[in-house]
Amino acid sequence: MNSAADPQSLPYGAGAPAPFACRPEQSRGRLYDEADSPTRSPFQRDRDRIIHSAAFRRLQYKTQVFVYHEGENYRTRLTHSLEVSQIARSVSRLLGLNEDLAEALALAHDLGHTPFGHAGEDALEEVLHDFGGFDHNAQSLRIVTRLERRYIAFDGLNLTWESLEGLVKHNGPLTGPLARKKGRELPRAIAEYAELHDLGLDSFAGPEAQVASLSDDIAYNNHDLDDGLRAGLFAIRDLDDLPLVGPLFRQVRSEFPDAEASLHIHEVVRRMIGIMILDLVHETRRRIAALRPESADDVRQLGQPLVAFSEEMRANDAALRGFLFTHMYRHFSVNRMTSKGRRVVKDLFRLLWDEPECLPPEWFRLTDGRRTARTARAVGDYIAGMTDRFALDEHRRMFDLQEKP
Repeated sequence: MNSAADPQSLPYGAGAPAPFACRPEQSRGRLYDEADSPTRSPFQRDRDRIIHSAAFRRLQYKTQVFVYHEGENYRTRLTHSLEVSQIARSVSRLLGLNEDLAEALALAHDLGHTPFGHAGEDALEEVLHDFGGFDHNAQSLRIVTRLERRYIAFDGLNLTWESLEGLVKHNGPLTGPLARKKGRELPRAIAEYAELHDLGLDSFAGPEAQVASLSDDIAYNNHDLDDGLRAGLFAIRDLDDLPLVGPLFRQVRSEFPDAEASLHIHEVVRRMIGIMILDLVHETRRRIAALRPESADDVRQLGQPLVAFSEEMRANDAALRGFLFTHMYRHFSVNRMTSKGRRVVKDLFRLLWDEPECLPPEWFRLTDGRRTARTARAVGDYIAGMTDRFALDEHRRMFDLQEKP
C-alpha cells in the first residue's frame, strides 16, 4: 500500500473507477458455471435475478415498522430496499466503486426478513431454537442459494461470489478475532453453505457491501423518522434536543416559517440524507488516503471498515436510533401490533409443525413427518416467506372455523 494522500486529490470517484472497486471481469464466479451474458456484466445479472425473484416481490407487503393495513403511505421492505439502492448507487459513484454490485446488495439485503418485521424474526428464532435458530441474514442466503426455484440447472439464483459474500458479511466478519459478536454461534445456514463455498467469513466484505450496509442505516433512520412523525407517534418538538435533527428543524422553520409542517419534515429528511451521504463520502475518502488499498482484496484484509461515518456522525446516528427505539419501536401502539404478529407466527408454526399435511403440496413434500427437525425447517421457511397480509389471511383460514380453508 502507498503512502497517504489528500482525500480530495484522489484520482477516482464521480465516474472514475477506483483500483479497489470490485471488478466484474475479475469476479470469483458462481458456484455453478454459466456462460457469460452478452449484454450484461455478472453484477448486473445478479441485480436482475434479485429483482425478478419471488422473494423480492413479496417485500411489497412485508413490514418495515407498520403492518401493511395500517396505512398505504408508510414504508415497506420493498420501498425501503429501493431507497437503499438509490443511496448506495450515489455513494458508489462518488467513490468510484461498482454501482451495479452495490445496487444488487442493497436490493437483496432484506430478502430474508419475516412477516411483521423483527417481531416475526424473534418469534421464529424462539420456535426454531432447537433446530438451528433463525437469522434474517442467513435466511437471505438460503433464499438466493436454495429456496428460489427458477432455473432447471440449479436451485437458488446462482449469484456471484461477490454478491453472496456481501450479503452475509455486510455488517463485518462473522468468524475470527474481528467478528462483531464474538462467541456467537454462526447461523446454521451460513455455516452449511460455507462448507460448500468459502466466502471468507473471517474478513470484511468488499467496499460495495460496506456502502450498501451504511446506505441501509441512512435510509431507515431518516425514513423511520418521517414515518413516525406522519403516524403521530411523536412530534417535531420532541426532537428539539437531538443533535443534527433538532438544529435542522429550527433552521428549516426559520427559513420557511409559513410552510406546512409536513413540508418541514420532508425538507429536514432530504437535508439529513444529503448531510449523511457527504459525511460518509468524506470520511471514507480520508480512510482511503490514509490506507491506500490497491484492490478489493486489500479492502477485505484491512482489519477495519474502509467505508464509514465520521465519529461525530456516528454519535448523531446513535442518538437518533436511541430516540426512535424509545418513541417509535417501543411505542405502545407498535408494541400491540408486533405482539399480534409474534402470536400469528407462533400459532402458524405450532399448528403446521404438528400437522404438516396442512401445508401446501410443494411445501409438504419437503417434510418428513410430524414434529421433526426437517419439518421444522420447512415450516420455518414457509412462514418466513409470507407477507404480513398472507400470514394474517393464513392464520384466519387455519384458526377461524367460519373461514374456508
